Amino acid sequence: MVNFFKSHPISTERIYKYFFDRILTRDDGIDAEKLTQFMLTMLSQASRYRNLPGIRWTLKELSKDLQRVDQRLEQTLFGCNFKNPIGLAAGLDKNGIAAAIWDLFGFGFAELGTVTWHKQPGNPRPRLFRLAAEEAALNRMGFNNDGAIAMRETLRQQQLLQPGQRASLIGLNLGKSKITSLANAPDDYASSLETLAPLADYVAINISSPNTPGLRELQNPKKLIQLIRRLKQTPCCPPLLVKIAPDLDNDSIDRLGKLACEEKLAGLIAVNTSLNRLGLEQRILSQTGLPLSKETGGLSGKPLQNRGVEVIKRLYKAAGPRLPLIGVGGIDSPQVAWERISAGASLLQLYTGWIFQGPSLVPQILEGFSSQLDQHGFKNISQVVGSNAPWI
Repeated sequence: MVNFFKSHPISTERIYKYFFDRILTRDDGIDAEKLTQFMLTMLSQASRYRNLPGIRWTLKELSKDLQRVDQRLEQTLFGCNFKNPIGLAAGLDKNGIAAAIWDLFGFGFAELGTVTWHKQPGNPRPRLFRLAAEEAALNRMGFNNDGAIAMRETLRQQQLLQPGQRASLIGLNLGKSKITSLANAPDDYASSLETLAPLADYVAINISSPNTPGLRELQNPKKLIQLIRRLKQTPCCPPLLVKIAPDLDNDSIDRLGKLACEEKLAGLIAVNTSLNRLGLEQRILSQTGLPLSKETGGLSGKPLQNRGVEVIKRLYKAAGPRLPLIGVGGIDSPQVAWERISAGASLLQLYTGWIFQGPSLVPQILEGFSSQLDQHGFKNISQVVGSNAPWI
């Protein structure tokens, strides 16, 4: 078997299309959450036993197929050196079970979580739905995770290098436990942060998921300032970023951009999933028979492209280049990724687009960036940020 693969190098794109193309072109069929969990179980085993000869060889071949190196794509932001600007978004690896191998898929960083202080099962199933024709997803997961203490042990078992020494960076996305009141939210987040801070290159504060009742109230400036100041009291606090919703009005987005600078946040992540159905109100969810206007949960994927770039542009205008922005939402091609950087994002994150397009999306974006740098004459990707340079 090894000899066969040595003469036929791994093509992740071919393998992915063979196994998943027919599944991802239909709403029904294999349950989206079960399929995701199956994939994560395999990745978890690969991460845990990555030094066994057969697994080590396979992962090495995977990295040859998916990793791309171009020093022009490196950036140092909030004290962290990013090898490239493409990251895995929070929500996929909720418990950090594959933390040690995400860099082999070409990512410059991976954001793990969302994790909460208390272990929680999340919302009733079904809670994750494919919208195949729109290359979108609807989720109402509800921060299902094993809790911060369990994540700490999971990450330690994988024997990760210390922050600052890793091939790619690890961000940890923290949320509020459902059983915790809004009044006690700062202490709830702080408990998770104190537990996980030594393992994180940076931490994202998730106050924008639509699936935890009342959570988005923490985007209120007064409540957010209280939360930020409480977390900054944590010993050896890593760089703090805040993840915001796409459904805020433009004035609120402008205020958050200015607040982030005043409170000296490391950056903002824009955007989370949307409660707005973005023109898909009457789209019937085949699994339930109801239109999206009647369904709860957050929309992700291609429908968020326009709003995602709008929010980045507003934040960049409000805060300027002094505040690093991470763009997420509907990024599914090199051109869309370039346009998000050009609008003002320094870094990008993938999730739904990565599922629909497959792992080859990361090297395709990185190759596209390198080509665009050549054509525009930019010396580094940082020069593209906020430049409004078009895709050519």
